[in-house]
Amino acid sequence: MLDTLEPMFDPAISRRGFLRVSALAGGGLALSLTLPVAADAAEAAEPVHLTDFVTIDSAGLVTITSKNPEIGQGIKTSMAMMIADELDADWAKVAVASADFNKARYGNQIAGGSFATTNEYLPMRLAGAAARSMLVQAAANASGLAASELTTSKGAVRHAASGRAWSYGELAGPAALLPLPKLETLKLKEPKDFAIIGKATRGVDSARVLRGEPLFGIDARFPGMLHAVIETPPAHGGRLKSVDTKAAEAAHGVVSIVRLAAMGGPLGMPDGVAVVATNHWYAEKARELLKAEWDLSASQGDSLTRFDSEATRLHGLGPAAASATEIRRDGDPTAGLVGAAKRIKARYAYPWIAHATLEPQNCTALYRDGALEIWAPTQSPMPGVDQIGKLLGIPADKVTLHITRIGGGFGRRLANDYMLQAAAVAKAIPGRPVQVLWNRAEDLKRDFFRPGGWHMFEAGVDKAGKLTTFTDHFVTYGGGDGNPHHSSRLDGTHFPADLVPNLSYRMNVLDTVIPMGPLRAPASNALAFAFQGFLDEVAEAAGKDLPALMMELCAGEGMFARLETSWAKTVETSRARVRGVIERVVGISGWDKRPRGHDGRGLGFGFYFSHRGYVAEVADVSVDGTDVKVNKVWAAVDVGNQIINPTGAEAQVTGAIIDGIGQALAQKIGFTDGAIEQRNFDTFPLVRIGAAPSEIEVSWVMTDNPPTGLGEPALPPVVPAVTNAIYAASGKRIRSLPLSELA
Repeated sequence: MLDTLEPMFDPAISRRGFLRVSALAGGGLALSLTLPVAADAAEAAEPVHLTDFVTIDSAGLVTITSKNPEIGQGIKTSMAMMIADELDADWAKVAVASADFNKARYGNQIAGGSFATTNEYLPMRLAGAAARSMLVQAAANASGLAASELTTSKGAVRHAASGRAWSYGELAGPAALLPLPKLETLKLKEPKDFAIIGKATRGVDSARVLRGEPLFGIDARFPGMLHAVIETPPAHGGRLKSVDTKAAEAAHGVVSIVRLAAMGGPLGMPDGVAVVATNHWYAEKARELLKAEWDLSASQGDSLTRFDSEATRLHGLGPAAASATEIRRDGDPTAGLVGAAKRIKARYAYPWIAHATLEPQNCTALYRDGALEIWAPTQSPMPGVDQIGKLLGIPADKVTLHITRIGGGFGRRLANDYMLQAAAVAKAIPGRPVQVLWNRAEDLKRDFFRPGGWHMFEAGVDKAGKLTTFTDHFVTYGGGDGNPHHSSRLDGTHFPADLVPNLSYRMNVLDTVIPMGPLRAPASNALAFAFQGFLDEVAEAAGKDLPALMMELCAGEGMFARLETSWAKTVETSRARVRGVIERVVGISGWDKRPRGHDGRGLGFGFYFSHRGYVAEVADVSVDGTDVKVNKVWAAVDVGNQIINPTGAEAQVTGAIIDGIGQALAQKIGFTDGAIEQRNFDTFPLVRIGAAPSEIEVSWVMTDNPPTGLGEPALPPVVPAVTNAIYAASGKRIRSLPLSELA
């Protein structure tokens, strides 16, 4: 389920589990680790194979298999680093391979929710330590020395007293025949002894990507491969009434026309007509000859202008909006506002946006003899295989899925509609591989979008400038059942809940046929803008700045509850860790010496906690009329006690910041009667080099906590940091996005 992407492993779990080992032909070792998967540290589930991952051949080459999809987040490199360090491998003699999908062996392979480091840090290190233990014992047996006298480094077992050494290659075969160590007997390294973890390391595929090697799903090529494009309804919710295919069938290069019936619900595929040809261009040209008639009645009136008007109407009703659902109520917000020394009220809004992955959706499939083989850039392979089994009747054990490198995911490829399409077309044309490839217009039209939303905030501060009352009337979107979508939800724990005596969160849901889905830091990427923007206004009214207000709200020790939207699980948030990143970013940015005169340049602040990461950011922004330039961004980031790969980690923070700036500047999806209005990057622009900050400074705040992920938590705070900086520079409050519409 995409709405409950829960972490598969809790770092607090004890070292229960077992190992498997086998010998390689010609001498060598292959090691597998099985650990229990648990959503809660106190409740261990049945063991599943997390990975079959370490192989050492007789020549000493260590091959590490990375089980999770690689979408540019660097997990293929960092996961291998975790294993290699505890193994004491020579990194120069390590090869890293990507795993195919194998539920029995690996459990749930996923790239989403910034889970990988959280889930894998302990298991991968244990795997490396187990292999090292067996190699040491093999050397002890061969030499007659005690294992305690031996050490390891750079792919060899060493005896310091005699100067003798045994390479892992010569020990791998004998080690494979030894009894397996018990996990509880393994001693992991102290961080001070790391030789690979924590060292800046180039991505294992970086050079191959730069050379243009065929690593991505779109690169799949096979003898006799056919190419398919799929005509889908012009509006969401549409159904195919009839289609005249004669002209398309007669077009040059066309092999077949395949009708596809909608299946799989919101996360499946819509009605469509696949045009299959000998190359992609022939298929695209033939698609233009289709004469399809669609039933678009389901989407009539499903227009952004209508939703905007309805949200305005609901907000105009004020507290008397009887249809609003109360999410949370603490104290007496009404009395708190009446008795406040100052009342602050503002309405914030943000748009729908698309994932716009640079590699458009694609999948290659071959169906023959009742079995299906797939090459897919999927973030979540298991649900895709399950969908194929349920909807196309192909048993899971008859599906082989090769997970290719992914040219951008950001949550879009957690849905596998394109995989289902390819499988359906391939089943209709058995014996030949078929590649389904979407063009850019189709990719924007058929996204699972980050939904928009509207907030009517009101707050009260007392004579001492203390925030005593905070209210929000939130209008958001749902998929037809009256409930908010996962990616458009506001929960009762959202900051500053638990920290203000009088608080009220209320919500109205507007149902739409437009499909919604998680986009990098789901919900958080929008809520941060609205809440941190309004809190900046509150801070000004209280006679202080936003960092000071945040520090005041998070004073003292202890924790406060926070629902992790992507995980649908409440976690405890540390007041001290909030303060730690705020103090750091205020210090490195020179916040206290910032310009204060609305004279064209200003600093803005934003904080957010998501995916167990604490991030505070300051943006330096210049404003000249309607031109906005982000000069520099400082980021203070707390993701625990270890940065696995500083090179990859900094790239993730930098990329998230640039991504967030791009969203704020110009990105918006509009729709009329269920039809998406944007068709390419001219109307849905990605951030260009000239709009990106010339400098991004990342500072790691190290705390005594297990390491967590970095793909998402740095994005949410940059949006309010930029918009708050615009106010500091110009005196103009930014309460709606994108900025391109505010000129």
